[in-house]
Formats: sequence, C-alpha cells, structure tokens
Amino acid sequence: MKQFESFTYQDHTLKTQFIETMNVTDGVTCDVYIHPETEERDLGIITIQPGYKTPLQRVLGGEETIEGYLAGAGKLIITHKDGTQSVHEVDETAFGFCHLVEVGELMQWQAAPDSELVVFEVCFPPYQEGRFENISE
Repeated sequence: MKQFESFTYQDHTLKTQFIETMNVTDGVTCDVYIHPETEERDLGIITIQPGYKTPLQRVLGGEETIEGYLAGAGKLIITHKDGTQSVHEVDETAFGFCHLVEVGELMQWQAAPDSELVVFEVCFPPYQEGRFENISE
C-alpha cells in the first residue's frame, strides 16, 4: 500500500509523516505515522495478511483509541469490561467504519481466510509504551 500524505478522521484532515514499518507478528505489519502540525494524535495503518490476526491487546491507557476499516475483509472483536463481546464484520461495504475502544477493553482484528485486511488505529494522545498489553500473539 502506498504511503499516506494526509489522513482524514471525523472530517478533520491532517498531513502525515511516515516514520517506520513495524513487523507486529507473523502476517501483520503496521506503518507508523505522525502528524507534524499537531501533537494531539498519531496513526497506525495495519495490514493483516489473509487468515492472520493482530495480537489480542488490552487498552491500558490513553484518552481515545479508535480502530477503523480501510480495505479488505475480516472482523474486529472487542471484549468489553463486563466480559461480553462485540464482533464487527467488515468488508468493502464497511467503508467509514470506526469504533472507539475503551480503556480496559480487549481488541483484536482478524483477516478473512481469503482477504488481506487493512485497518487504521488513531491514538489520542500519541502512542507511548505501556498503552496496550499484549494478552496473546
């Protein structure tokens, strides 16, 4: 996927500056961006190969963690603090889908067996070590 020069979230467009591509786990990479004109948020573009999934993570901090859909097919599974789960199936009909993940909730993206899945993660304030706890790979 080509690098972003800007990114729009909630009708607010900011320029982006590519920082690095991180190998998250087998089949999962994350392109990390900052917004040079503001320090209020950062952006990860996560690419998940067919049949792979992101690590199961608990949100430990931050003001807002927003997960959103860009391309492909798969699902976002959220385990709420009370133990209930929400499963959000996404495909080309889900353009514009985004979900706020609360502190204390678990989240995991899973790509469909036959489709690469591309999603985004916006962190307010920008990501810092300790924001997420990996529960499993």
